Amino acid sequence: MMPAETAPVPVAPRRTVAAVLGKRALVLIAVAVVGGGLSLAMELSHGDPTATFIASAVALAGLAGLVGEGTEQLGQRFGPGLTGVLQSALGNLPELFIGIFSLRAGLIVVVQSALIGSILANSLLVLGLAFVFGGLKNGVQTFRVQPVRMIATLLVVAVAALMIPTLATAPGAPDAGHARELSVIVAVVLLVLFAASIPFSVGGGPGASSLEPTLESAEVWPIRLAVVVLVVAAVGSAFVSDWFVDSLRPALARLGISEAFAGLVIVAIAGNAVENVAGVQQALRNRADLAISLILNSSLQVALALIPVLVLVSIVIGGPALTLVTSPLLIGALGLSVILEAFVVFDGESTWLEGLALIALYIIVAASVWFGPPIQAP
Repeated sequence: MMPAETAPVPVAPRRTVAAVLGKRALVLIAVAVVGGGLSLAMELSHGDPTATFIASAVALAGLAGLVGEGTEQLGQRFGPGLTGVLQSALGNLPELFIGIFSLRAGLIVVVQSALIGSILANSLLVLGLAFVFGGLKNGVQTFRVQPVRMIATLLVVAVAALMIPTLATAPGAPDAGHARELSVIVAVVLLVLFAASIPFSVGGGPGASSLEPTLESAEVWPIRLAVVVLVVAAVGSAFVSDWFVDSLRPALARLGISEAFAGLVIVAIAGNAVENVAGVQQALRNRADLAISLILNSSLQVALALIPVLVLVSIVIGGPALTLVTSPLLIGALGLSVILEAFVVFDGESTWLEGLALIALYIIVAASVWFGPPIQAP
């Protein structure tokens, strides 16, 4: 008796790199390539600084989006806790490069304002937009209280630490004349606190479970592809940030925008553009836990890691040192903002009216620096 023939096993067709990347990543790559190409062309030809500034800002948004995509892809394999650590290490790369090149250009006020503006934009504007759009579409949204309270508490502690140098070095205060030394001490302490929070998150603390896998199996990239995307996006961010900062002063001087407003609003929002959109998108999809975690963690990473790193880097690269001493207006706005944010999220619910209140305060803070002295052209 002849053995029955077995039907051949169908072989799945090999997917192209474009198909694996998906539509969203391809759009981000196109944005980064077009914006970066235009920035490079105008930088080499000494073109209009305003056009260079806009093109490089667009390119940075695309590159930041690719960093976010690559980080999310690795997070699907290594768990939600490590995803949060990867976000802290990679998600702020564009802001880190912008800060370094701005320090080299002597734009101390812009850097200080941008760092504070990043926290304000996330804590007020982005969280407010997420509450407004999520609330109008889905009604009252609820989220897990425990991880949110932990993030909010750490953020309040970090911001309190950032406020101390301004208060302690004021005329007649105990540390007057020692702004640089006190800023270094605070930076080191905050970095130690940040390092201590990493094993807590990776080991499954309250904040670790707030980030949930969001991709279908067909959307997961190979590890090699995710690593390549992250490396290319990081290298690209370094170059584009240099062009962005190079065109920043002449472009904003032509527009007559104040130095404080440029950092607090324009540079801060440009450095967080894609992270901001991602948080609002998750709120629209009624994934309130993920939306709140993304937005609050972004503020926390700036306060605990990015600001201290730039304070220490400013000492290494020479030139004027970045200290944590800034204007009473910005310090007061920062303290009030994180207290209001903590008050709003502690009950585990959000409404569109709460979001509108947060946005209102952000607009008032932005208006408070609009009439400051404009940036002077080099």
